[in-house]
Formats: sequence, C-alpha cells, structure tokens
Amino acid sequence: MNYSKLAFTDAIKQLQEKQGSRLAYDRVEKMSYVDGLTDAEIEFIGQRDSFYMASFSENEYPYIQHRGGPKGFIKVIDNSTIGIVDFTGNRQYISVGNISKNAKVSLILVSYPQRARLKIYAEAEIVELDENPELYQLLKPADYKFKPERMMIFKIKAYDWNCQQHITPRFSVPEIEELVAPQKRYIISLEEEVKRLKEELAKKNNIS
Repeated sequence: MNYSKLAFTDAIKQLQEKQGSRLAYDRVEKMSYVDGLTDAEIEFIGQRDSFYMASFSENEYPYIQHRGGPKGFIKVIDNSTIGIVDFTGNRQYISVGNISKNAKVSLILVSYPQRARLKIYAEAEIVELDENPELYQLLKPADYKFKPERMMIFKIKAYDWNCQQHITPRFSVPEIEELVAPQKRYIISLEEEVKRLKEELAKKNNIS
C-alpha cells in the first residue's frame, strides 16, 4: 500500500512542483509503502463512533456522507479489510447507489480529542444480510438499537495519517463524563467528609 503514489496524480505533482513541495513529497512517495494496517490503525479504527465517506456519482459529482454508530461499530476483518452494518437511515441510498456503479471510495476517520485523522482509499462491496450470516454476526454492534439493511465491506488500497493542524479538539458527552469523573468522585468524597465533620461537631455541641 502506498497512499502518496495513489493520491498524487500528474496534475497534483505539477502543482507540487510549482509550489515547491514536490521534492519532499517525491521522497515521501518512495518511502511510504506499508503492508496493511498496523496495530496503531487497528486500535484507532476500533475506537471510532463515526466516519466520513466519499463516493462518486453517475452525475460526476462526489458525494460525502457521515456514518455513525456506537464506539467500535467499524470492525477490522483483517489488516486490509474493514466493514460495517449499514443501518436504516433516511432511505435516500445515495452512497449505496454510487457504490453499485463505482466501488472506489475515500474514508476519513477523525478523533477530535486526539486531533488525529486517518485517510483511507478503499474499494467498497455491498453484502446483503442473507448472503453471509457469519459476517453479519461479526459486524453487528452489541448493545445498540438499530435496524440493519445490508453490510458494507471496504478493501483498503492505501491509507495515511493527516497532520493535526487545524483540527479543533471536540468531546462527546461520554468523553466529557469520563474526563470529569475523577473530579466528581473527589467532590463527593469532600462532601461526605464535610457532612461527617458537621455531624461530629453537632454531637460535641450537644454534649457540652
């Protein structure tokens, strides 16, 4: 897999040459071969609760869609394949229709708290639920209310990490609750201590 080699078309290379960055990216292109997902990417993907997917329409316009679910709903099948259960949504089926004509997609997975962004080139496959029950058992999220329509499998062709620049840290409600949990526990312990001291003081005053 070589993201730079796949991403840098002739037109892009000409722009890099014009802007003075081609020499550096030429070195990147020659040194960026990887053999599938590593443990870092697998762990990152497994922690995501959403991603963005770009597909290409018959009208020659790209379409970008947000896909969400519970943390971990994107499953790593092997080091070059990931998949999801496609939940029922607004029933427009734009992405599914696009993929039926052009399997090539681009995915972006973001961790806003970490300011980390993983870009993936992939070829998508639509798998109906009754085609592969074992795969569905692997992909379906646990403890999450949803209505499945199909499965989407993504064969990864290349991936790369983006820089952190311009990614504003954002936190979900569960992430905020996790961050403030130690402070909440500390406040509760202080309140209990204050209550205990007040009760002891009251007993002493009654005795005196």
